[in-house]
Amino acid sequence: MTLIKLGKDPESPSGGSPTIYLDDEKDTYVVQGWTVDDEERLKQMDIPGHESAVEIPRRMVQFFLEARGSDESPDV
Repeated sequence: MTLIKLGKDPESPSGGSPTIYLDDEKDTYVVQGWTVDDEERLKQMDIPGHESAVEIPRRMVQFFLEARGSDESPDV
């Protein structure tokens, strides 16, 4: 499995999170973000026991866009 870093939050004060990766073998995204632990928000989702929820800022949606093609790694 090879994870390709697509981008991390350009406004993160520590520069380390959140980050979005593409798993080129499984053809899935892996998202590193802030753990959602607010019970009120979690109640609004149907999360099975084998899944969890993380949060990323809206500005990071740009990294999901594959206009450049999934074979190209953007410079990050």
